[in-house]
Amino acid sequence: MRRRDFITLVGGVAATWPLMARAQQGTIPVVGFLSSRASDDTPQLTAAVRQGLKDTGFVEGPNVKIEYRFAENHNERLPELAADLVQRQVTVITATAIPAALAAKAATATIPIVFEIGSDPVQLGLVGSLSRPGSNLTGITGLNVEVAPKRLELLHEVIPTATVMALLVNPTNPAAKSQLAIVLSAAHNLGLDLRVLNASSESDFDGAFANLKQMRLGGLVISSDPFFTARQEQLGALALRHGTPAIYENRPFVAAGGLMGYGGSLTDSYHLAGVYTGRVLKGEKPADLPVQQSTKVELFLNLKTAKALGINVPLPLSGRADEIIE
Repeated sequence: MRRRDFITLVGGVAATWPLMARAQQGTIPVVGFLSSRASDDTPQLTAAVRQGLKDTGFVEGPNVKIEYRFAENHNERLPELAADLVQRQVTVITATAIPAALAAKAATATIPIVFEIGSDPVQLGLVGSLSRPGSNLTGITGLNVEVAPKRLELLHEVIPTATVMALLVNPTNPAAKSQLAIVLSAAHNLGLDLRVLNASSESDFDGAFANLKQMRLGGLVISSDPFFTARQEQLGALALRHGTPAIYENRPFVAAGGLMGYGGSLTDSYHLAGVYTGRVLKGEKPADLPVQQSTKVELFLNLKTAKALGINVPLPLSGRADEIIE
């Protein structure tokens, strides 16, 4: 080959490189990540989804793109955000928490959806069956809503003399009524009177805790909710400041001053959602992927808070804890 022909050939190939790159970028799948949380609330959870994708061979940037849509704890924004992802024709939508999952389902019947929720997806109407979802949705359920009665039981175990407890709920959460029903049933079985406090914004917190003291309630159970999870450190500090024995789901609440934490591991649930998203990207159909349950449950105790509140934690309960903060 003559030198001039070689230079022409190389120049022609080089000229096509941008076109080739654009063509390759066009084939990269796009994950639409839909969340009711704020973008900076729980970075460890979005990281867990990315790790799940990585475990199935998809790394953000090189071979998968992620379009993030956060409702900033305003559930009313979710339908618009879900519609935007559908309009952009993402390959799959990963919807975390019940409000996001319901918004994604309402937005599309064709784009695959992988949800991460803490309640029964059949009862919510997301899927027809756990073993055979039979639609464009499948996903992961965590043990958070289901163990809400256990939180009340644990709180009663450390405060056996209390006769009146409170449940803090976010009335804008579609799962609030079901959580209230099961905790009310548990309270009846334990012979407890249960009062309900509502909070859907940070400004509601002070009023809720003031009501606790005014009503002389024995303790507080905080219901499962993305908004509460995003503010769990604030809630833990408020519980300690108001001298309220309180229980929620996760370690950060307890580390910030909450008495106890009991619930499913959100990190594990989000990781599994990432794995399922990767499997859908590889061609598996949501209708054929059974809803998977994250079974990892954790118990945390803050003995320093217990001492400040004058509570003696039973030794058997301490022995069951995954971690004790002193």
